[in-house]
Formats: sequence, C-alpha cells, structure tokens
Amino acid sequence: MTQPFEFSTAGYLIRIANEKARSIEELANGVAECSDASIFHHTFHTLGQHHFLTEGFSNDFAQWALASANRVELAEQLASLDVRDYVTLAEVRSDLHRILRDYTEVHPAAAQQMTLEPFYFCESVEIATPLADRASTLKEFRSSLEIISHASLYYHFIASRLRLQLQTNDFSAWFANDLGLTRLADRTNRIDIYANTLDSARRTLIWLVDQQLAA
Repeated sequence: MTQPFEFSTAGYLIRIANEKARSIEELANGVAECSDASIFHHTFHTLGQHHFLTEGFSNDFAQWALASANRVELAEQLASLDVRDYVTLAEVRSDLHRILRDYTEVHPAAAQQMTLEPFYFCESVEIATPLADRASTLKEFRSSLEIISHASLYYHFIASRLRLQLQTNDFSAWFANDLGLTRLADRTNRIDIYANTLDSARRTLIWLVDQQLAA
C-alpha cells in the first residue's frame, strides 16, 4: 500500500561551542574533537544557509581556510567534499580531519601560523515539525512542492541524507519505494545541490515531475 508523503519543516538551534582554532593545526585538532552537531553546522547546515548562492565554498572550514588562513590549496581540498557522498557525520569528520592532518604534515610551519581570525566552532540542533501538507499521488506532490518553504525543501532534499543514512533524499525514497518510480527517483537524486540554489533545484524537480506526469 502506498504511503502518503508527509511534508515537514525544521528549525535549527544554533549555539557557539567552547572550541576555537587560531591555526590550521588547531583546526585539525578541533575537527577531531568537536561534537557531531558542530560538524553538521559547518557542512550540511551551511549549505542550507547559502542556498541562494551557486559560487564560493560550500562549507565553513573551506571558507575560513581561504579568508583567514589564506591557504587556497587547502580551501579547495576542504571544499571538494560533497555531502551527497556521506551518510554519517562520522564519515564527514574523518575526511575533513584527514585533509587537515595531511596538510599539517606536509606544511608544518604554515599549519602552526596564527590566522587573521580564529575559527569559532558552532553547533546546530535540528528541531523538526510536521506540516499539514501531505501527498498521496504524484500530482498532489507537485502541488505541495510549489509552495513549501526553503526550510522544508532543505529538510527533505539535503539534511535527510543523514536521517536516512542513504545516499539519497526523502523525495527520491518516496518516488522509488512508494510510487515505484525508480527513474524519477534517480533523476531527482542527481540534481546538483552545489550548482543549484534551492529555488532552481525546486524548479528542476517540478520539471522532472511534470515529465513523469505527462508520460
């Protein structure tokens, strides 16, 4: 039996943690020891905050490495991490720490230099809230997709990867598992969340749904 898609939204409680880093070496140590909520904040949550941008670095670590440490190569390596490749924060942390650790080993003097501004670790705690919108058919889904907020779109399309612990999103999971539309699920999952804003990702998804409805 097909389960309806139940839309939700999420707010995020942001708090400043106790850790800060004044050098690349300290950032490497901080990434290894900070909370999961902090890793989430500076990667997944940052992507949602900058949903209207298609240029620049996609996480706070990369941005700080460029703006405060003036290390372009390191910034590019940190920015190369794609949240779509991860299903747990432990995996994100591991790759971030590996990049920073490797850099400190190859460039020990640069890694110990004090930066222009310290990196302040923050934490995001997700508070999800169900909405009244629900869809039992693809046509109903399309109608709701046009009006849901950026927060709801981000919750289902980006942050959901950690909740599902799969390299997919809530929309694709529903298309495949409840509607049996595996091709639509795959095409939805391939929407580039870095090359698109949330608005353009929404437009692309609506276009894909329209193609499926017309088939």
